[in-house]
Amino acid sequence: MSERPPREPRRPGARPTFASRAGRTGGGPFPPRRAKGGKAPPWTGAEDVALLYGWHTVAEAIANPKRRFRRILATENAVNRLAEEGLTPPIAPELVRPGDIDKLLGPDAIHQGLLAEADHLPSPHLKDIAKTDLVLVLDQITDPHNVGAIVRSAAAFAVSAIVTTARHSPAATGVLAKSASGGLEHVPFCLVTNLARALTELRENGMLVVGLDSEGAADLEDTRLRAPLALVLGAEGKGLRQLTRETCDVLARIDLPGVIKSLNVSNAAALSLGIARRAMKRG
Repeated sequence: MSERPPREPRRPGARPTFASRAGRTGGGPFPPRRAKGGKAPPWTGAEDVALLYGWHTVAEAIANPKRRFRRILATENAVNRLAEEGLTPPIAPELVRPGDIDKLLGPDAIHQGLLAEADHLPSPHLKDIAKTDLVLVLDQITDPHNVGAIVRSAAAFAVSAIVTTARHSPAATGVLAKSASGGLEHVPFCLVTNLARALTELRENGMLVVGLDSEGAADLEDTRLRAPLALVLGAEGKGLRQLTRETCDVLARIDLPGVIKSLNVSNAAALSLGIARRAMKRG
């Protein structure tokens, strides 16, 4: 089902608050760099900022007091909907037409009239994460759609943080943020330089570290899970790296009853989180 917000009529006398395009200096909104042939490519934003687009992604960011915005582009319908849902952007949005955002993101991006530049959220310290009950660890999962979907599931299952490497991991912006559907505002990324060392630190602080591996000794549902718990997932095809496997307390697999014996990594993450939450609830 599409997340596109319905077109709502303007209430008599109600005028949304926004910055006019004509009153802003610097030309058009978020100008993309020109390619050699003179054609502007879909804009991906600057490296030091998070690019957020889509209703749930931007609305959850607006509701997050920790998120610092640099610019917000919004259509009149989107501004009206924000007001109707009681969401007040911390900075005045710039009013644009839907086509203006299409030109920046490309025709396939479902932006629902909202596009924003914001600072990245701060990364929590590993020692603080070790005090929480459930953490996800991603071992070089590079596809932003998959990571975004994992973030969304992590938010649904109240994961306290996602640990991943600063390199060989997609940035928390753009497609990843859109796929997370607002989950980035609830599940922070803890970026580390060495994943094996990070897992060792989590273990030393009392966390049970369970790696998901097709060659695991037991089914995850038959594994004794308890809090605090860290679930470790590897990239599709490659799986967990050898040193990551060796650093886990336990390697477990997910047994499937059907003829297809493997899952997309984001689906495996959601399933394993559900299993973990049920096990932790039982005690």
